[in-house]
Amino acid sequence: MLVPQMVGISIVLPFFAAALCLINVTTLRSMLVLGTSVVVSVASLFLVQSEAFSFTPEYLFGIPADGLIAILDFALLFVILGISYRLKNKLIAALTLLQLVPLALLELFMHPGEGAGPTLYGDQFSMIMCVIISIIGSLICVYGLAYMKEHEHHLKLAQSKQGRFFFYMVLFLGAMNGLVFSNNLLWLYFFWEVTTLCSFMLIKHDETEVAITNATRALWMNMLGGVAFVMAMIMIRAKGMPLSLQEIIVADNASALLLLPIGLLCFAGFTKAAQLPFQSWLCGAMVAPTPVSALLHSSTMVKAGVYLVIRLAPAYAGTVFSNYVALFGAFTFLAAAVLALSQSNGKKILAYSTISNLGMIVACAGINTPAAMAAAILLIVFHAISKALMFLCVGTIEQKIGSRDIEDMRGLIRIMPKTTMVAVIGIVTMFLPPFGALLSKWMAVEASAQLPLVVLMLAVGSALTMVFWGRWLGMLMTSTLHQVNLQAEEQSSLIRVPLLFLAAAAVLMSFVAPGLYTSMVLPVLERLYSTDLYVAALGVISNNVGMFALYPIFVIFTLGVIWAARASSSKRVSTRAYSTPYVCGLQDPSDNQRLGFNGPLGQWAEFTSTNYYMENLIGEGRISTWVNVVALGILVILLAGVL
Repeated sequence: MLVPQMVGISIVLPFFAAALCLINVTTLRSMLVLGTSVVVSVASLFLVQSEAFSFTPEYLFGIPADGLIAILDFALLFVILGISYRLKNKLIAALTLLQLVPLALLELFMHPGEGAGPTLYGDQFSMIMCVIISIIGSLICVYGLAYMKEHEHHLKLAQSKQGRFFFYMVLFLGAMNGLVFSNNLLWLYFFWEVTTLCSFMLIKHDETEVAITNATRALWMNMLGGVAFVMAMIMIRAKGMPLSLQEIIVADNASALLLLPIGLLCFAGFTKAAQLPFQSWLCGAMVAPTPVSALLHSSTMVKAGVYLVIRLAPAYAGTVFSNYVALFGAFTFLAAAVLALSQSNGKKILAYSTISNLGMIVACAGINTPAAMAAAILLIVFHAISKALMFLCVGTIEQKIGSRDIEDMRGLIRIMPKTTMVAVIGIVTMFLPPFGALLSKWMAVEASAQLPLVVLMLAVGSALTMVFWGRWLGMLMTSTLHQVNLQAEEQSSLIRVPLLFLAAAAVLMSFVAPGLYTSMVLPVLERLYSTDLYVAALGVISNNVGMFALYPIFVIFTLGVIWAARASSSKRVSTRAYSTPYVCGLQDPSDNQRLGFNGPLGQWAEFTSTNYYMENLIGEGRISTWVNVVALGILVILLAGVL
């Protein structure tokens, strides 16, 4: 049986490879990243075909496994305590001590290993997460090999910092795989905090003042979740329950006995998933190099938060707490969609879009029905692929044109045709039928029908996403007055391969969505629910409420693309069909190719146009405080309800 070996490879190999990346030999580092990416990806594909499993490694490197994890837990917290000292940040130091002291109490006096069951557990949900982490995360690391070379060239660094960068990038993959396969909460907590450390170090990588400020915010917000995690473990042991995730989920009367610690674990998930009012750490992470943003948003970090909330969902099903989780997630979905609408910075749009989609996933966990849980798991998959693709596209575009503002991407199809077409696929698969992201959102909205306020928020938020994605798509494909011949765009294979792979995956995974649901999602749901399950047959996903006919929509979409391509290449429209803007008769009549007019004092003024982003109405500065107050109010009520 190779399952334990494949799990070991998925978790341990990235830790070793990360350490070796610190060796300052570029060729060796590239080989390590590429080799590790291939091996962990293959291991994840092996695991995804296996049955559910559980086992307990007794020893790691000749040391009792539980004892080693305990030592590493304390070592990690002391490292973070040292970071707080260097930053002179008392808040981080206090939050670290609030974990160190209770953790020592737990380890020394509360027998945390008693009845804990298997240390590692894997079902189809864990395996889906492992594939996302290992394959998408690996592609981002491979992309980073070429990106960081150009990034450091742009910064004119005298000494490369790529060794440290890839140490934390690769380490992130191992920590995330350890997290999704951990059944023992102490093991899960260790990997949880490793991701916190990695995110801090990667956000501050460029070591500018703004990078350090945003990394510090990310650290203390996630440490706040860590405190909640430790307190939850203390409460679970105080009630005589084992620190076993599966035991908590299936325990009789779990909601009555463990609702408070479950609420604290969900709170830890909310902070990690950057739900309002904690969204600022993820938005601030946009100062990091683009591979970091892609990794945090698609396959790691934030996905850890929603993974834990979804995993715990059966334990709080049927409670008022569950309804408030749905409301909390739905409000985050709507508010973040509004904030995305006010942005012209491409990475900020992607950041708020991520927060919004994570809010929908949290709402699905709170709705807690088979349809909602199916939507949550599928949305994790499709969001990870398309969002990773979009971040990598924005990084490539930024290095070419020197801007990440979507206003500067007008007519980009004429300058970067390859990257633009890949970006178009990324955008289209995020918001149009028949692709998986929209399928998942449709399932979520349908599942929320019994919660009027939740369904209203999800429906309105979904409509708003159409606006900012459609706006961005239109600007990429804009045809300008001054027609430019398509340029031969040169790309490194380390850039091209991840982009093309993710673009193909975004389309193909949507096409096989019924099979993905039947083989991977349905087995998870069947263990938790007995009725109202979706069924998939002949490309139609349906239940007793509604249906989604996938393949007919694919046919219609394909015909539409063919028609649009033929229409756009038609020779019937010539440059004579274009008109220059008319501005009060002040244009220069001698040259109709000059876009502008004679302004004050006879000075020539260039004509410019831009979208209206309503920053004075819904900009970050206008509404962030208010939406944070509302979200905090819902969160307080949510947690107060479990006391």
